[in-house]
Amino acid sequence: MREINLETVRIVEGKAKVLREDILKMLAEAGSGHTGGSLSSADIVACLYFWEMSIDPNNPHDENRDRFVLSKGHAAPVLYAALAEKGFFPREKLKTLRRLGSPLQGHPDMRKLPGVEASTGSLGQGISWAVGMALAGKIDKKDYRVYSLLGDGELQEGMVWEAFMAAAHYKLDNLTAFVDHNRLQIDGKITEVMSPEPVADKFRAFGWEVIIIDGHNVEEIMRALNKAREIKGRPTVIIAETVKGKGVSFMENRAEWHGTAPKKDDLEKALAELL
Repeated sequence: MREINLETVRIVEGKAKVLREDILKMLAEAGSGHTGGSLSSADIVACLYFWEMSIDPNNPHDENRDRFVLSKGHAAPVLYAALAEKGFFPREKLKTLRRLGSPLQGHPDMRKLPGVEASTGSLGQGISWAVGMALAGKIDKKDYRVYSLLGDGELQEGMVWEAFMAAAHYKLDNLTAFVDHNRLQIDGKITEVMSPEPVADKFRAFGWEVIIIDGHNVEEIMRALNKAREIKGRPTVIIAETVKGKGVSFMENRAEWHGTAPKKDDLEKALAELL
């Protein structure tokens, strides 16, 4: 159980703001990439990297480290922003997003960037990696915890449900999954493209502990993570109700910002809103 107080909440809120600024800047520099889902998950990722997880940028391969798998790999900018802010690599590299030869490609590559636990991007595979890591932790009698972040559109993939079933079968209480439930994907509303609803009921039917929170309320995220640590005998999913493009008014709840990068004018207006 980790302590939650006003100071820690404010610190993490500040980190989430930094992540959003870096996301916008690197995407504008690259001229391509995924904006909406990176912004919607910034508060979750900030809580994980700057409050919850036991990780050391000076020893990224420590066998006892906690693991984070970005299953929605297209939201790589939020992961890169967190890793840079945490000290895994120099912040200057953020400017190289999606450039030829850069370790910061459009989807995370574990072979090229320290701190990346799994090469993801093909939706559904990341949570499967996370289940394997959690199972390995149980077999090896390790105390590390595994976290994964999925998009709600990703729940349309069949293999995620095989992973969810396996996680419950093997009683992986060292695994916590987040669903970034912003209700939009590149083609529009998830309910119109291929509805995965009711998400919470399906997870319960698969044997998971379900926690539903406001995914932009840092204190709620922290309390959910503390609760997940207390659950025994089954994995936990935290369904985070979020807003795609969170923090920038003209991007919020707009499916067209799923895979569109801000232009120079967009960037200036967006950063002004975040100040």
